[in-house]
Formats: sequence, C-alpha cells, structure tokens
Amino acid sequence: MLTRRHILAGTAALAVPARAFAQTPTIRIGMLQDASGPYSHLGGRLSLECARQAVLELPPSAGFKVDLIAADHHNSPDTGMSIARQWMADGVDAIMEFNNSAIALAANNLIRDTDRVMLANNVGSAALSGQFCTPNMTHWTFDTSMLARVLGNALMDQGGDSWFFIRADYVFGRDLRDDTAAVVRARGGKIVGEVALPVGTTDYAGALLEAQASGAKVVALALAGSDLLNCVKQAGEFGLMQKQKVAALIIYPQNVRALGLAAVQGTFLTESFYWNLNDRTRAFTARVTPRTSGMPPHMGAAGAYSSVRHYLKAVASLGAVAAKRSGRATVAEMKRLPVEDDVLTHASIRADGRVVSDVHLFEVKTPAESHGEWDLYNLRATLGPDRAWRPTSEGGCPLVHA
Repeated sequence: MLTRRHILAGTAALAVPARAFAQTPTIRIGMLQDASGPYSHLGGRLSLECARQAVLELPPSAGFKVDLIAADHHNSPDTGMSIARQWMADGVDAIMEFNNSAIALAANNLIRDTDRVMLANNVGSAALSGQFCTPNMTHWTFDTSMLARVLGNALMDQGGDSWFFIRADYVFGRDLRDDTAAVVRARGGKIVGEVALPVGTTDYAGALLEAQASGAKVVALALAGSDLLNCVKQAGEFGLMQKQKVAALIIYPQNVRALGLAAVQGTFLTESFYWNLNDRTRAFTARVTPRTSGMPPHMGAAGAYSSVRHYLKAVASLGAVAAKRSGRATVAEMKRLPVEDDVLTHASIRADGRVVSDVHLFEVKTPAESHGEWDLYNLRATLGPDRAWRPTSEGGCPLVHA
C-alpha cells in the first residue's frame, strides 16, 4: 500500500557539489491516488512508475531537484482533502493523479487558493475544464466528454439507437452517463433507463436483469476498476452479449486481459494512448516496463508520465524559484509550451486547462488475432483534437473568452 512517504528524489541534483547542494531548489510533487481500492490497478504503482520515469528523464542541467511523494486517499473525499491540506502546509508544489472525480473537484479550489499546480489525471469529470476550471489546473488523457463523443457516435453509427446505463453512483458515473446520453439524443437515439450503484458493488444481478428487460440495443457500463470487471463477468453469465451490445465506456488493457479476449472480443473502446500504437509509444513502454514486471502502461498511467514531464519542462523554462512562487504562472507556461513526448500526439493545453490530443478508436481482438498477452486491440480510427474533445465554447469555463 502506498502511504504518505518519500518515493523518489530526482536525479538532477546528483552532480551538484556539496557546497551548492543546499541552494538547489526542490520541486515537490504529490501523487494522490487510490492505491488499495477498486481503482488501484487503474493508477497505483503503474502511474507512480510512469511519473517516476518522467523525473528520471529530467536533465542534470535543469538546476533543481524533484521529490515525488504518494498517498492513498481510500476513495474518501475527507481523507483526500486532509492529505492535500497537509501537503500544502508542507510546501508541495503540485498535486497529481486523483483517480476519483469527487476528490479532484474538492481539491481544485484548494490548489487554486494556495496558488499551486493541479495535474489532474485518471479523472473522468469534464467539469474540471468546464464550469470549475481554474488558472492552476490542467486535465490530462481523457474525460467523460471525450469518451462519450468518440464511443457514443461509433455505437450510434452501428445502429445502437436505444441505451440503458449501469453506472457508478458518484460524479464520474453521472458525468459519463450525462455526456454519453447527450451524444445519443443529439443523434436521434433514446435513453430507456438506468441503474446507479455505489463503488465496490459486487452483485449486479438486479441491474443486469433490468437492463435485459428494457430491450435497449446498447447496455452502457459507466463503471471502472473492479466494479467494471464484476459487471462484465456477470453480464457474460447472464448471456447479455447474445442479445444486446454491452459497451464499456472506459476500459483499460488490464481489464481486457483480466476478462480474457474470448469474453470481450469485438468491444469498441477509446484511448488517447495505446502501448503498441507506434514506434514512439513502444519506445516509452520499453523504458517503463523493466520496473512494472512487464506490464505496459495504459492511457491513465501514461498520462502521469506526460503530465509530470511537461510540468517539469515548464518549471525549467520559468526557473524553479519562480515556478515555486506561483502555480498560476507555471500553468500559464505549460499552456504556452508545446506538449512533446512519446505518449500523446498533436497535443496542447487549451485556455480551459484541457489537454487535447489525437484520440483512437480500437476494437478488441479475437483470441486468434492476438500475438501476445498484451496484443489486444485493432486500430479502427483516429480523431484529431478538434473532433475528439468538447469545444471550449461548450464547456462554460470562465477563463475562455469568446
């Protein structure tokens, strides 16, 4: 279990003479995440190692050290906010990850009010770059609006014009339902029902029976982590896939591997990063997997790398002293600089703090198509930033000026 402990001291300071060492600024980054609960495999150690990789790649010439610390919020907003407040008091410069929309939204104003930096990642709520945007916030990799726009349209194109939702009963599940429903209705489809269940639910029988009875063409699972795994397994036991299309609105390679290709083959999904997409994604994966027991990063973990790398690039550009003085100025520099790494393509940070990039539509392979335990997807389409993400004009962010 990750605790509030020191994880890494950046290597940039190693060549600094002892006399100068005390004068070398230290940038402190706190990774606040679910390290032991139902979403731990969506972040956890994998995200930590990807963030650590970004620190390891910081050149010695940067002129500052980096401390990366981590803590488990146990999916409790009270616990998460307690840790965040303590980190602010301890001089942490940036808080990242979150794995939980409710905790991210709760921490958002604290980070703004203390003028630090927010690197939201593995967070679904699109409201972060909408009505709750701040000049101190950046939001990476995915959000519910992106998932809904790409996958909702793809399933509507296949004739899925009636939908039933089984969703998590908190901000992420509600936002993913709302954003996807808006896409379906805009295309002339209809929502025929939904069931909302708490995090950690293990028995989905009642919800699945209700979905069956609804006659919906698409049963959409606005779930994640072990909740998603349990629901998909039970859907297979109920034979739901034989009569209705079951759509996992967010599913990671680790989920697909755990469920098995035979159970998930033909499922469509959306990713901004896939380890086997191209030479650059494979190169990044090769740098990280020696510390992850061979497990490739998913888009959430890869986003931890991308966000830390770009943040440190902005710190180096501004100078560490200036960056520590103002998170708002640091985020402004992040928005000015191009996002360049082996994870995201055609990426940039908009005025609302939303990191936009190419997004890819994949279909899960059949067992016969796969050539290895992590060879899971066929690429079906790539959408550019202008098509995959909600326009700034629709988000309601007060930082955006028409």
